[in-house]
Amino acid sequence: MLSRKFRRKWGNFLRSKILISGELVAYTEFLNHRQQTEDDWMDVGACRGMTHLFFPTTAERPQARERRESMARMVCASCNVQDMCRSFARDNHEYGLWGGESEDERHQAGYRLIAPIGIRANVG
Repeated sequence: MLSRKFRRKWGNFLRSKILISGELVAYTEFLNHRQQTEDDWMDVGACRGMTHLFFPTTAERPQARERRESMARMVCASCNVQDMCRSFARDNHEYGLWGGESEDERHQAGYRLIAPIGIRANVG
């Protein structure tokens, strides 16, 4: 039987133990240092208050995602801070649609996500 144990400690410090039939087979540690960024531009973004367009719901269907992202891209196209938004997402490995660019598009452009696309760890 495979089991995983996750534990948060000291902010963004994550320890992960993977056990098979009660035996420890892997132990990893991850420390994410998030730097303070200049984010005043977020206050003037055209998307302010429209989170539902830029981040998927649980078990979102591909057709629904295409429609949602299409509407979000229209908002981004009219935004004065689109370039700063896209750069922020690339530099900080963000999920969702930022600056008119999806996480898949950022990944294809060589900007890697911290966790693989489509995998969300249940940490708690």
